[in-house]
Amino acid sequence: MGNPPFWLEAVYAKWLGPADALVHCGDITSVETWSYFMQHDKFICVRGNCDWDPQLVDQVRPVETVRLGSLTIGATHGWGPRPQVSVKVAQSFGPEYDLVCYGHTHKRDWSVVEGIQLLNPGSLGESGSLAIVTVGKSNRLSCEFIDVF
Repeated sequence: MGNPPFWLEAVYAKWLGPADALVHCGDITSVETWSYFMQHDKFICVRGNCDWDPQLVDQVRPVETVRLGSLTIGATHGWGPRPQVSVKVAQSFGPEYDLVCYGHTHKRDWSVVEGIQLLNPGSLGESGSLAIVTVGKSNRLSCEFIDVF
């Protein structure tokens, strides 16, 4: 087993480690990176279509639902043609979700689709993009996209 990408330690120390929860929306692609993220107390990860390693297939589910405080958060990678991913993801979850995180398109998205607040953080490894969600008064959510390199 090798090491995660050389830049990951700095990104983790600055943005990911301090977060209350760390959600990865699939295409983590390596057991090394997945294992590195496992150090976070609240690491939530879903399997993407590029996660072929047998260990990832065995241990990472395609859909997760978690309660963080009073919020219900869903996570999935997404599927299908890129222009339809957000709609398909929104339709697969329900109005009981306060936030649904997804990937697959590797494009940033902070939108409401069919009444569901969606977040796609982009691609950390491909374009150096991540998202930080802040929970405000009355569970109001805000999102900031970060370019890490």
